Amino acid sequence: MSTGYVWHELFGWVDSGSGGLFPADPAAGLQPIGHHVAHADTKRRLHELVAVSGLIGHLERVEARHATEEEVLRVHTPEHVGRLRRESTLPKGGDAGDGISPFGKGGYEIAALAAGGAIELVEAVVTGRVDNGYALVHPCGHHAPAHTGMGFCMLNNVAIAVAHARAALGVRRVAVVDWDVHHGNGTQSVFWDEPDVLTLSVHQDGCFPPGSGHLTERGGPSAPGSAINIPMPPGTGDFGYLYAFERVVVPALRAFAPELIVVASGFDPGAMDPLARQLVTSRGFRGMTEQVLQVAAEVCDGRVAMVQEGGYSPFYVPFCGHAVIETLAGVKVLDDALFPVVGGMTGHDLAPHQKALVDEVAALVLPA
Repeated sequence: MSTGYVWHELFGWVDSGSGGLFPADPAAGLQPIGHHVAHADTKRRLHELVAVSGLIGHLERVEARHATEEEVLRVHTPEHVGRLRRESTLPKGGDAGDGISPFGKGGYEIAALAAGGAIELVEAVVTGRVDNGYALVHPCGHHAPAHTGMGFCMLNNVAIAVAHARAALGVRRVAVVDWDVHHGNGTQSVFWDEPDVLTLSVHQDGCFPPGSGHLTERGGPSAPGSAINIPMPPGTGDFGYLYAFERVVVPALRAFAPELIVVASGFDPGAMDPLARQLVTSRGFRGMTEQVLQVAAEVCDGRVAMVQEGGYSPFYVPFCGHAVIETLAGVKVLDDALFPVVGGMTGHDLAPHQKALVDEVAALVLPA
């Protein structure tokens, strides 16, 4: 088995400013701080753990490149792309579109590199150069719809890579599994009325964006059932997430029978994340990866491409990501040093209200 791996040092150079979340504003009591909550160190630290642990020796490097404007415009509007390009030339950069997603000078070029890295990984998987792979890119992308950026996302890396697979690589049916703790609203909106793309988001109920990701969001008039949402209750740990995969994600993938599975891989369901209230550990992420790989072997010759999304704990993101990449590569080189703490927290067992929610989704979206 060969596992592709995308990283470029510029992903660690993303400048998201010093405002914490909103820009510093003394009149509002918003103090400047050393870095924005979405700073690049979490991703850089994950890459460095992959390198220092020796895991990188089991991976095949896939070089990132800049997505072309034509590739980006398969998903995004010319107005959005033009504004990002203009603001990227300003001395202090600009904002992706929602006022909380700043980027520095040259930010568009790094965002295009992230999108191109996702494209290159998908191409490597589809063409058989690698069996599966992980694109550790930054900034993330899954909140960005066609017309704007939001939620720390400038360009929708996953959607751009999926659109490339369908337009340039002869792939028709693609499933996107999004386990970031926040709803994959941007990816869902891009493919809302596309029956040959299944978007499946497992996220914390009501976390971000507000009012998004309800289980009743099922796809557009030409694509009923093409969107599946599992809004997990706050406080869900490993076995609640694994039950959601067993009961809904895997059966839905089996029924849809995609030619390619793309995973929007956020580590903010992690037990130490500051922007959510879930309890998933490296054990849970490893188990979700195993389930995706197993169903992929059945339906699409194992073709799985994972693309990095969120994750905001510089302490725990590296261990969660490392466990996922190890699982893709079929090797074990490092134990999770923080698991004795996070694994011992209460809340990992499947709770009755978590089971009830997952069973409700299953009854709604799966054939009887």
